[in-house]
Amino acid sequence: MRRVIAVGVVLVLAGGSLRGLGEEPDKESALMKKKLEHAQKVLEGIAVADYKKIAGSAEELIEISKAAEWKSAVKSPRYELYSSEFRRVADSLAGKAREKNLDGAALAYVELTLTCVKCHKHVREVRMVRR
Repeated sequence: MRRVIAVGVVLVLAGGSLRGLGEEPDKESALMKKKLEHAQKVLEGIAVADYKKIAGSAEELIEISKAAEWKSAVKSPRYELYSSEFRRVADSLAGKAREKNLDGAALAYVELTLTCVKCHKHVREVRMVRR
């Protein structure tokens, strides 16, 4: 029993969901995976000073965040605030890349990541309360 609880805790801490195991990913999960892939490409671009990759991936993040599937995630003013902040920071990140400002892009990436963490925390809290 302890082992099952421990595995469950690890899955939750890793961002997994026991509800979704063995099921086809829904559109929201697929979009989140695409966001993660582009965020990783931004970091790769920063690491090698590939400004085109940074800007392109930041622009993809903006487009993905506008997708209609996100509208059903959590309807709250705080969620809307985080979504707007994410797009604003991603736009700033793309701008820093076009300016070839690597330090500015790196700082924007950190800010983007913090926005993601805050939003994910909020969504988890809201969903836990709803259960």
